[in-house]
Amino acid sequence: MRRAPPVNRLLVILAVELLSSCFAGEFIGGVDASHLKFFEDRGVVYRDAGRVGDALEIFRKRGITCVRLRLFTSSATQAQADPYNRTNNLDYTIPLAKRVKQAGLQFLLDFHYSDSWADPGKQSKPSAWTNLDFNGLEERMREYNSNCICAFKAAGAMPDYVQLGNEITSGLLWPDGRVGGTYETPTQWSQLGRLLKAAARGVLDASGSQAPKLMVHIDRGGDWPTTQWFFDNLQVQQVPFDLIGETYYPFWHGDLNGLRDCLGRAVARYDKPVVVAETAFPWTNSTEVIGIPATPAGQSAFVVELAKAVKSLPRGKGLGIFWWGTEYQHVDGVGTAGFEYRSFFGFGGDALPATETYGQLTAPLLLKAGITRTNLTLSWPISGAGLSLTSSTSLAPPFVWSLSTNTVQFSGRGFETTWPDYDDPGRFFRLEPSN
Repeated sequence: MRRAPPVNRLLVILAVELLSSCFAGEFIGGVDASHLKFFEDRGVVYRDAGRVGDALEIFRKRGITCVRLRLFTSSATQAQADPYNRTNNLDYTIPLAKRVKQAGLQFLLDFHYSDSWADPGKQSKPSAWTNLDFNGLEERMREYNSNCICAFKAAGAMPDYVQLGNEITSGLLWPDGRVGGTYETPTQWSQLGRLLKAAARGVLDASGSQAPKLMVHIDRGGDWPTTQWFFDNLQVQQVPFDLIGETYYPFWHGDLNGLRDCLGRAVARYDKPVVVAETAFPWTNSTEVIGIPATPAGQSAFVVELAKAVKSLPRGKGLGIFWWGTEYQHVDGVGTAGFEYRSFFGFGGDALPATETYGQLTAPLLLKAGITRTNLTLSWPISGAGLSLTSSTSLAPPFVWSLSTNTVQFSGRGFETTWPDYDDPGRFFRLEPSN
């Protein structure tokens, strides 16, 4: 049998097309680091290859692009009395936001509209707002959002993204803006809509030409029926927003199939980009989670699998991911609910492998070719997770891209596939969303 001739390097043609916002440079590799200063003040250090450094700089060097910071309405007295649960007020958050911007990172501002944590189980009205009637509350929402944005803007820390509430599946500013259960009435939905529209007006009025993208965030990443119930009702209220945010923790919300289904249906129904606004995975102190071991390597593996689910969404509508509690470390007397074992820093503050893997989700997407005698090898970075390799023998219309059936392997830093005895130099290749 005659051996196929060596592949002419000059004739192997690779075509990589930027098909959507999920591609190079635009995917958000985000981290929540709201308690960074809190931990630093208690002696916690962060290390890069054993050397003490600024956690924000460590994130930036790895490729992480955005930092999420929550904002409470707590007073100085409240923050001093209970730092862990109330410290994230304006006085605390503005200096940290300035650090984020000075590090060259984007900034997501997460309004909680409460003196402490707000989530589906509690959306307590700020203590200073409790005596307001509904019209007064609506006006206060507009003023508060406007004043906060003005303060960040004046400090040189204008948010790039703004969450209008945190995990507001059951509404916010209870009981006025509460929905669901016994509060499932047209009046309650109308009031929630008015409060969110007031918040949006406040943000946009103060932003001027620097308007941030607005996100509405719920906690149902693996639950399509509840997601549809919430956003269908929000559509009726004509609330303006740009992004759908979903919380997804695999140890609470199930496997990635539920997330794919929920996010895919959300994209199809609402035609808005979706973001996993909170996620995490343990690197120790746990058993397997959705079949992935709770080890440093397992944490990295989860990053890749999650990226596949988000980046494979139709029309490139999977815009980004935010990892919660990246800065968490053990501090005596501080109840961190186990998130020090789900952070991006291990014992002693050393950056874990997942930090590197996660940062690669934003790496420039470049399809590379390698030739060894007659073998062709194609490789691409982790930022191509969830994308499929396709090829065509011609770019003259009409041309058809065919899905490659070759086995793709993950090397730890990227993806690779090889054609033995490849002798077809007139073929074009590209990566595109799987759906």
